[in-house]
Amino acid sequence: MSTLQHLISPQASDVGFPVQRLLPAAEVASVGPFVFFDHMGPARFARVGTAGDVRPHPHIGLATVTYLYSGAMMHRDSLGYVQRIEPGAINLMAAGCGIVHSERVPADIRADQTPVHGIQIWLALPAASEEMAPAFHHYPAESLPVFAAEGVSLRLLIGAAFGLVSPVIAYSPTFQADIELAAGATLDLPPDYPERGVYLAGGRLRIAGTSLEPGHLAVLTPGRSAPLEAETTARLMVFGGEPLEGRRFIYWNFVARRRERIEIAKADWATGRFTPVPGETEFIPPPWRQ
Repeated sequence: MSTLQHLISPQASDVGFPVQRLLPAAEVASVGPFVFFDHMGPARFARVGTAGDVRPHPHIGLATVTYLYSGAMMHRDSLGYVQRIEPGAINLMAAGCGIVHSERVPADIRADQTPVHGIQIWLALPAASEEMAPAFHHYPAESLPVFAAEGVSLRLLIGAAFGLVSPVIAYSPTFQADIELAAGATLDLPPDYPERGVYLAGGRLRIAGTSLEPGHLAVLTPGRSAPLEAETTARLMVFGGEPLEGRRFIYWNFVARRRERIEIAKADWATGRFTPVPGETEFIPPPWRQ
C-alpha cells in the first residue's frame, strides 16, 4: 500500500489577492478538522489605496488560523480586537455562532513593498463548539515551541506532535507544523493521527520515495510512517488530526453540520444582524441573490 493516498493540485483563487487553494478539493474535503487551506502570495500591493484589503465579512462554525512567512496583516473583528500579525505568529479566530472581521495590508508594508506571503486555514469546530461564543487569540512567534536538529527546523503551530505541545487552543485533536529542511535532510512523520497532510510551500521534497511538486498537497495513508527527504532546501506545512464527526457543509464563509444553519447565517448577513466591526464602514456584500 502506498504511503500517499491522494496528491492534490492547487486551484487558483482570489480573495482580494491571489491564492492557491488546496482544500476543499474534489479528491478529499478535509484532513482531520482542516476543511480549508489557502497558500497566499507572495504578493506586493500598491503603495496607496486598498488593493489587497479584505473588507469585513462574516464566519460561523469554524476557527481560522493565519500564519505568515513574510509581510504583515492587520486583523479587526466584531469583538473589538485589533491585532497586527507578523511572520511566525498565529492569529486564531473562533467564529462559533458568528463573527465579522477584516484583514488589511498595513501602510508600512505597502510603502516598503514588502511581500505578503503565508498560509490561512479553517478548522471545522466540533459539534459541541459549533455554536460557541466567538473568540480571538493572538500568539507571538516566541510563544510557539520549536525543534531543531541537523538540517531540520520545526515550529509547532497547533496541537501536539514531535514531542512538542503548542499553547494555541485546539478545539479537537489536531496538529499543524511549519518545517524547513536543508537539502538532503530527512524527517519521519509518524502515524500519530489518522488523517495527515503534507503541503510543499517551496523547494523539492520526496515522501517515501515519491516526489512532491511545489504548491501541491499530499494526503497520507492512515497508520503508516511517512519518511520526508528534501531534494533541495524545502519549506513545508504538515497538519492533520482526528476525522470530523460528520459531514460539514461549506458555503462562502460559513461552515455547518446542517444546511439550515447556513441559510440562517445567509439571512443574518443580508439583513445586517451580524455585529459589525467597530470603526469599519465597508463590508463584503452577500454573493447570493436576495
